[in-house]
Amino acid sequence: MKRTIFLASVLLLSYWKGIAQNSNTLHTDAIVIDTHNDVLSNQLESGFDIGRKQENGNFDLIRAKKGGLDAQVFSIWCGENYGKGKAFAHANRQIDSLYAAIHRNADKMVLVSTAKELNQAVKQDKLAAMIGVEGGHMIEDRLDYLDSLAHRGMVYLTLTWNNSTSWATSAADETTHPEKLPHIGLSKLGKDIVQRLNQSGVMVDVSHVGEKTFYDVLAVSTKPVIASHSCAYALNPSRRNLKDEQIKALAKNGGVVFVNFYSGFIDSTFAKKENEFLNRHKKELDSLSARLGGEFNAKIKLYETYKTEYRVIRPPLSLLIHHIDYIAKLVGVDYVGIGADFDGAESYPLQMDDVSFYPNITLELQKLGYSTKDIKKVLGGNFLRVFKANRGS
Repeated sequence: MKRTIFLASVLLLSYWKGIAQNSNTLHTDAIVIDTHNDVLSNQLESGFDIGRKQENGNFDLIRAKKGGLDAQVFSIWCGENYGKGKAFAHANRQIDSLYAAIHRNADKMVLVSTAKELNQAVKQDKLAAMIGVEGGHMIEDRLDYLDSLAHRGMVYLTLTWNNSTSWATSAADETTHPEKLPHIGLSKLGKDIVQRLNQSGVMVDVSHVGEKTFYDVLAVSTKPVIASHSCAYALNPSRRNLKDEQIKALAKNGGVVFVNFYSGFIDSTFAKKENEFLNRHKKELDSLSARLGGEFNAKIKLYETYKTEYRVIRPPLSLLIHHIDYIAKLVGVDYVGIGADFDGAESYPLQMDDVSFYPNITLELQKLGYSTKDIKKVLGGNFLRVFKANRGS
């Protein structure tokens, strides 16, 4: 009996080892594309070089290489405190920062603005860098500013961040105080902006927008629309996640949902567990917040300090995979991808600490029985399709 159990264990171990080896080959062969990363904001503040291995944060070119990442859309972001006269300038400073990083690491990365250029970068074994502008307030209600950002390489515009613009309402505002909004959804200018984005070959991104804005966009856009970093509302009813009918509408439009890795979006129990953790360390949290310039950085520091406690509240990788699988089963594997939001959130699931961990997604999808063809779609093929549909090449 013991011999039988031992042989069964050996065979099972051999089976999973074979799966892992095959998974590594598949991952290396695939074009891996992530649609959302916020490292530029950190780089602008600290001045660190993403070409060198970093001890903090979730992204650098060394770890990206280890994770098999072929293309990254870098987020250009600022909060609502950057109003007119400031937001556009700040967006350009971040783009300058990306240009400088590319110049410093010209042997490792290159700016691309078409699918053809992206594929060429992959052949040259360089990271294909793209620009996504997260927050329509950065065009300051001006179409010429939109044109300028498109000229500098913007491949998508997230119509709102948490703050609404004068022409589009956000999910945060539509759900918390719709009665205070002058309008809900897209205004005439908002519709003009969507049309200009279509004409410019810039993808319209509906992550962060409210439901009314979402459906207004789909009514106006003549090109496939994306959600660059969102999850499934049915699995976690966060206002930042998409409801089933929204996912179906996006798929009908030919668009793609790129799944966000943030613990708070993938795990419906995370917020409660995180609050309990933060309450246990409230004095330290307050002190760190004052010293580090806000709660975001303070949380990260606390998680580093109390690693064992933090590990307990982190969701398992299976919950992230569940969001991908749920969307694929709901509307088809052609309409889901990855948009990690690395360096833009405080917490990610276990086995997904940074960009070097992307191979775990390939392995888990393979375990679920996804074909090589379908896994390649999720990892990057679906982005290439929607990119070409907007860009024309």
